[in-house]
Amino acid sequence: MVQQKFEQFSEAVEYFASTTPEAPAAWFQGSEITYKELNQRVTEFARALVASGVNKGDRVVVLSTPRPEFWVAALGVMRAGAIYTGINPSYTPREQAHVVTNCEPVLIFSLASNAGRSYVDEVEVLLNNSTLREAIRLDLGDGQGVLASMSDFLSRATDQILPEVSSHDPGAIVYTSGSTGAPKGALIPHFALTYGAYCDADAMLVSQPRVPCNLPTNHTGCIVDVCGATLVEGGMLAFIEKFDAGDILRLIEDLKLTNLQHVPTVLQLIALHPDFSKTDLSSLQIVAWGGAALPIEFVNIYKALGVKLLTTFGQTETVGNAAWSQLTDTAEQLANSVGHPNPDAEVLLVDEDGNEVEQGAEGEVWYRHPAIFLRYWNNPEATKKTITEDGFLKMGDVAVQNPDGTLRLVGRRSEMFKSGGLNVYPREIELVLEAHNNVALAAVFGLTNEQWGEIGAAYVVLHENAAATEDELLKWCRSNLAGYKIPKILRIEKDLPFLPIGKVDKNALRERLIQSLQ
Repeated sequence: MVQQKFEQFSEAVEYFASTTPEAPAAWFQGSEITYKELNQRVTEFARALVASGVNKGDRVVVLSTPRPEFWVAALGVMRAGAIYTGINPSYTPREQAHVVTNCEPVLIFSLASNAGRSYVDEVEVLLNNSTLREAIRLDLGDGQGVLASMSDFLSRATDQILPEVSSHDPGAIVYTSGSTGAPKGALIPHFALTYGAYCDADAMLVSQPRVPCNLPTNHTGCIVDVCGATLVEGGMLAFIEKFDAGDILRLIEDLKLTNLQHVPTVLQLIALHPDFSKTDLSSLQIVAWGGAALPIEFVNIYKALGVKLLTTFGQTETVGNAAWSQLTDTAEQLANSVGHPNPDAEVLLVDEDGNEVEQGAEGEVWYRHPAIFLRYWNNPEATKKTITEDGFLKMGDVAVQNPDGTLRLVGRRSEMFKSGGLNVYPREIELVLEAHNNVALAAVFGLTNEQWGEIGAAYVVLHENAAATEDELLKWCRSNLAGYKIPKILRIEKDLPFLPIGKVDKNALRERLIQSLQ
């Protein structure tokens, strides 16, 4: 059972500011922030919000990379009773406008620029075409254009009384990836945010962890699984604005980081980096991944470090994990499953009619627990399609329950394609390809085809200095998959495009392939 000490993130900040005030709460570009300083900055931020006319339940958007300013803003917004909503700096103006139009915020905090891109004019467009009343520069420096300076904003804070916030009040809106249409804003209550954080913290069992964070600040992986889980244990976040496998390896050694938590693809890239074998990784206590299986080759690479290994399974709407592994699980269990169902929740596998399937049969995962998202913001139709009348969340993931009780993901209903009328799940094919000795990464997706309805297309990246032909890999598929699952198109590439969260950008690959076939 998951044990919670705090029902809101602000409770954790105040607790550790009182009990371990000089302990580091965050690190960024060589500087540390203690819990005492974090609490002072969060309180000041929250009071300035109240002084600016922000009321309980108002939405406040924050456009930021993973850095301390983001974390102070998110915690300050929540402490003020408002609802934190993140905007990924890589979003296009159209994507920014969708979030702002949908959630109708009153304030926006934004970096002035990042990676050579200025946001001043983009924020001005948002300000002139929305409910936004004011724009404030998140990072240090003078105001620019419509962005008022942070120092001017914070000068409004005096001794404002902060509102009482219930653990059942909404604390954040997190927008889904939008793979099946426009992104939907999942409204999440405070106690679900902390429950999700404890799901990870309780499973990892690391006291005062020291954890790198380079995940997008508009994602539950950042807010809950990394930042939240570190916060509730009084640990330190090492913020990194951009993913670089070599940088993460150096920081593990230099900062004595204890946790390495990411999606499988990123863990594979770290293990493949030439500095991996040269880096002192003795401080690591746990390596964790979520959402998909990590190929057994890489499970064994990390297992050889002598660390604890953890795989988890959840999504934005579950907030917490629907399943996770046990520290006694074997390498085979870790590579071939996403762990055991959450013992606190009801987890079912059902067919297309909502009936439970027999063990060993494929079924969509349905999940019921009090700490899930409340609803999609301004989208009751999508909410109704996602949550059943009796409270089950339809996760959209298709899984099989193994004889040992663990769940093996087959794929997403939304990613499934039909070839010759038969269901094909890309992840199953990817795992087969990645089991080949020379293959490092694989990405599979469906492509419209007149003869078959849809066909499978695969992009593959080989290990450094490895060699393989497309025919050789297709032969490998034929020996491990039914005929209808074998990709009709297979391309070997040096690298693949990635989304900010670290997953392969299959939409970009699909467009690349379509253009190459014209």
